[in-house]
This record gives sequence, structure tokens and C-alpha cells, in this order.
Amino acid sequence: MGTYAQRMDRLGTETAFEVLARAKALEAQGRTILHFEIGEPDFDTPSHIKEAAIQAIQEGYTHYGPTPGLPVLRQAIAEVVSQSRGLPVSPEEVIVTPGAKPIMFFTLLALVQAGDEVIYPNPSFPIYESMINFVGATPVPIPLLEANGFSFDMARFEASLSPRTKLIILNSPGNPTGGVLPRSDLQRIATAAVDRQIMVLSDEIYRGLQYEGSPESIATLPGMKDLTIILDGFSKLYAMTGWRLGYAVANRQVIEHFTKLMANSASCTASFVQIAGVAALRGPHEPSQRMVAEFRRRREIIVAGMNHIEGLQCAMPAGAFYIFPNIRALQRPSAEIAARLLNEVGIACLSGTAFGSYGEGYLRFSYASSEENIHNMLKIMDQFVIDMRR
Repeated sequence: MGTYAQRMDRLGTETAFEVLARAKALEAQGRTILHFEIGEPDFDTPSHIKEAAIQAIQEGYTHYGPTPGLPVLRQAIAEVVSQSRGLPVSPEEVIVTPGAKPIMFFTLLALVQAGDEVIYPNPSFPIYESMINFVGATPVPIPLLEANGFSFDMARFEASLSPRTKLIILNSPGNPTGGVLPRSDLQRIATAAVDRQIMVLSDEIYRGLQYEGSPESIATLPGMKDLTIILDGFSKLYAMTGWRLGYAVANRQVIEHFTKLMANSASCTASFVQIAGVAALRGPHEPSQRMVAEFRRRREIIVAGMNHIEGLQCAMPAGAFYIFPNIRALQRPSAEIAARLLNEVGIACLSGTAFGSYGEGYLRFSYASSEENIHNMLKIMDQFVIDMRR
């Protein structure tokens, strides 16, 4: 069958999809499963976005487009980012990609090589660490601390900087914790980045899903615009996960490198999907606002419910649609608890360690699920914990 490149051994995966597959297999056997594992809005894509895509197909947007994106969408993104971040952005500083994940690939491939170090949050989206390892760089995890709202351990961050630090990855609001980096921390990170001329990948995919405080992008801080790659997309705020539409905002040299990587991989993003993206950005925005309001309501229910379960403690997430309850009182590894919840009582959630070693002692639940499912899950979870603690 032949041999595989050794670098494939360094490539990880995304546990959420593995747990979803196991949950679906159990459902196929007749089991009832409550799904809290996948980071996907349970809302349909707003109708005006779907209609724009259908019309675009009818109008012939079914051919290749320019590799960095259709001019109309790059212009719309530049306008929205300029307005939302208070940052002057031109269309030439934008690239459109099939989903936001390619931006992680492109950033690591374009900027980092063997021997370089990459600072990233832990626990965090597992593809960061996977891609750092894939390109042969050294991952430098910075623990996210529950005690300060799951922001960086700033002393650890500053001690981890070295002459080999080539990239800093940020995610705020963050997955899996729902934490938001406060401005004071962003300022300290920006000072270090400017002093050492280190690029920053700022994953802002959950920007529209922030419930407390005002969203802050490190790109707006002095000296940071040209050092920042903003990652954003349409999956979360517009309930467009299956459409695969994302983008990066960066300096023109970075965009040129990303364009070459796009030309060598996907060629371009589907044209009619990009037209749907224009419709999403231009509105109406009421469907997204209603979805965010519903997530806010569910957040209150699921956090209160978790904190009523003896032995668990759950911080109120400031953004995204995840809770990250502390289960250390159960005195079992997180992976074991997550597996038992799925196999024994039909609750699909993720172990905190699916997001890195510093996730031990936690579970991640996505509350992109109905209120009925949340209440049912909390009831089952309460009995499960009682039985475990006997």
C-alpha cells in the first residue's frame, strides 16, 4: 500500500466530529442522544441569504472567480471590518476562503517553519496545535485560567517569549471556554508583539457572539494593524456552517502569500456562496440578532442548571455558545467522564482535553441546542453526578 509522509503523524483532528460520529452510530442502534458536542448554530441560514445564493446560481455565478475572492464581497468585507473594528481596511487587504480554517493553514504555512515557536492558548481550538506540529514548529501553550475569565496566564505568556517566537495565536471570544481577552491583556500582548515584530493570528470567528463588554480586536491597538491577521467568517453569526465561507484581513504582503496558497489548493471560493456572503453582510440583520438573543437566554439557563448540580461549578461565558464546567470534584479524567456520559446516559459533550492538556478537569457543552434539550440534559446530568459521587 506504500508508505506515508512522516508529517502525517503530526497532524491531529477535531474531536467534535469524532464524537458526533459515535453519537450518530448510537442513534442508529435506537439510542436517544442529546447533542451538545458540535459547535454549530441550531438555526437555519436566514432566508434572504439562501435566496441570494439561489438567484446567483440562476444568474450564472457557477464559474471560477478571482482567487482572492469576488471584488463585491472583498469590498463588503472591507467595509464591515472597517466599521466594526474602527480600522481602515481596503479590499486588497482581504482574502476570501472556503471556510475560515484555511486561514489557520495559510498562516502557519506562510509564516512559520521548523525551529520556530508559536504561542497559542490552551485549551483552544485543536487545529491550532495540529497545524503548528504539522509544519514542524514548536507549540508553546499558554494556559487559560478560569480564575481570570479564561484569559491568558500573562506571566506565563511574557516568560514564554523568545527570539524564536514567530507567531502568537489569539481567540476571543474563545472556543472552548467562551472567555474574552480583556483590553489590558491585549495591550500587554500588543506591546510584546510590536517590540519584537511578531505576527498575531487573531481568530475572531465568534465576534458577533459576545454577551458582556465590547468586542476588542488587537489589530486596533497602536502598531498592530500590519502585524495582525484577522480571521473571521460566516459560519457562526449567520448560521452558515455548511456553506464554507471565511476570510482574512491582513497586510497586502500576507494577502499575496495567502493568494498563492489558495491558487495551489482550492483555486477560489464558490462564486454563488460569495454572493450569499454579500447578502449576509448587507442584511437584514434581525435573524442574527434574534439568534444571539436566544443564545444569551440559553446561556443563563444552562449555567444556572450546571451550578445547581452538586460538585460542579460553571463560569458564565462572555461569548461564543459554549460552557466549560469545572468537573474536578468528580475526581475522574475528563475523557472518562465524557465517554461515560455518551455511552451510559446519552449525553454527547466533549472532554476538555480535546482542546489541549490544560482542559483536564473540564467538559465542553455547546448550548446551540433547544431549551427542551438543555433542561433534559441538566436533569440527566444531575442524576449522573449523584450516582458517580455515591
